[in-house]
Amino acid sequence: MADLALDVTGLRMRYGTKDVLHDVTLRAARGEVLALLGPNGAGKTTTIEILEGFRSRSAGRVSVLGTDPAHGDERWRARLGVVLQSWRDHGKWRVREFLAYLGGYYPKPMDPDELLAAAGLTDQAGQQIRRLSGGQRRRLDIAVGLVGRPELLFLDEPTAGLDPQARREFHDLVQRLAAEQHTTVLLTTHDLDEAARLADRILILNGGRVVADGTAAELTQRIAGQDEVGWTVDGRRFTRSTPRSTEFVFDLFQRHGHAVTDLEVHRTSLEDAYLTLVREAES
Repeated sequence: MADLALDVTGLRMRYGTKDVLHDVTLRAARGEVLALLGPNGAGKTTTIEILEGFRSRSAGRVSVLGTDPAHGDERWRARLGVVLQSWRDHGKWRVREFLAYLGGYYPKPMDPDELLAAAGLTDQAGQQIRRLSGGQRRRLDIAVGLVGRPELLFLDEPTAGLDPQARREFHDLVQRLAAEQHTTVLLTTHDLDEAARLADRILILNGGRVVADGTAAELTQRIAGQDEVGWTVDGRRFTRSTPRSTEFVFDLFQRHGHAVTDLEVHRTSLEDAYLTLVREAES
């Protein structure tokens, strides 16, 4: 259990007479990237606020880095990093001096120049925050979350507003943090491709309940079904469902060679699995 950064069992949250979380159980190992997915109103934000210690739960056991968030002190909070969807910045501060100032609150902060490079803001080091573009402000949000070298990093829609190049650089940064510094990452996103790329494991909430937990490949195969392969040989059209479309296509060409035409492969995706779960929950 010492290797678990997150250990949650039977988490419940009630507002008045309404339960918004129902016996949520989740775990994340140190260095693991866990994506928390779900439609709006599924309970993602409430869950994360409880884990961060910003909201009191109604019931259940919660351990974050070995501490109950309800009793976490400042030393515990210094081990966390939080990247919110938005934050109130200090517009007159210059970017580098702001990161250096925040670093003074942590025992072993990242070097401001290292942070600037990691967030792609080196050229904006001396610029006032209020003069940053929307994408640059989002990069600064990320740098703020990383300034204290967190053991556990909460990312709430982290790439919203980033251009494709910045998004790719951010993905690379998250993967390096997990692999090299064993930072645990809890990610919420509506971008299913992002979740599939970044997450070691995906947990789907719907209606305040955990409806799926597994890798992207496991969820895709278990929930959305098999791949569909279609092809033509000698004027005849064929289709086949298979869990391993790549191997199937290889064998197909081994048997028929160039006689195979009009090949089509529809691979089930995480999006297919996600939408299937949402439809089932609403039916």
